[in-house]
Amino acid sequence: MKCAIKQGVSPSTRTHSFLRWSRDVFLVVGVLILGYCGFVLLDAKLYQAHQTRRFQQQIKDLRPAIAGDDSVQELSFHPPTVGALGQIEITRIGLAAMILEGTDDRTLRRAVGHIPGTALPGQQGNVAIAGHRDTFFRALRNVRQDDEITLLTLEGSYSYRVDSIMVVGPEDSQVLDNSGGDILTLVTCYPFYFVGPAPRRFIVQAQRISK
Repeated sequence: MKCAIKQGVSPSTRTHSFLRWSRDVFLVVGVLILGYCGFVLLDAKLYQAHQTRRFQQQIKDLRPAIAGDDSVQELSFHPPTVGALGQIEITRIGLAAMILEGTDDRTLRRAVGHIPGTALPGQQGNVAIAGHRDTFFRALRNVRQDDEITLLTLEGSYSYRVDSIMVVGPEDSQVLDNSGGDILTLVTCYPFYFVGPAPRRFIVQAQRISK
């Protein structure tokens, strides 16, 4: 009678199988992550383009109505209930983004967000706007003192000049306080190249200037 000899799987074979399985898993995970990042960037780009076209059309529709009404002496600011509040531009560093209300994840994924409780774009007081450091506000790493910032709203265009750049802790909310002047405060996370939730906040403050 012939006896069959049962051979076990060698440790090297098991190690090779595990490494191959791990490689395949990491490849799938990597593709999914890249796909999600691509979707987020594309969604933000398309949303910005849509809101920009819509905002520009609103401005075009508003101007003839104002020009044709001689009784209009002064417009009071009534922020739109839906859509963008306005647009922020810093020409020197190539920053341009639509402004939405709020700072929740979905809003900041698609635009920069007006911080609730602060003055609205176009109003007097401290207008505070937040954005992600790895998307819309990434260009802020190149901002300099005396740079000019423009807020464009349905009520008009407002210019600000940068006079303060600082890094503070996330609990330092006094930068959002209303000091009585016409101030624009931009907020993003810091350091710009930090991996994961950044521990500090990068603050740009600008004073409104007359045009």
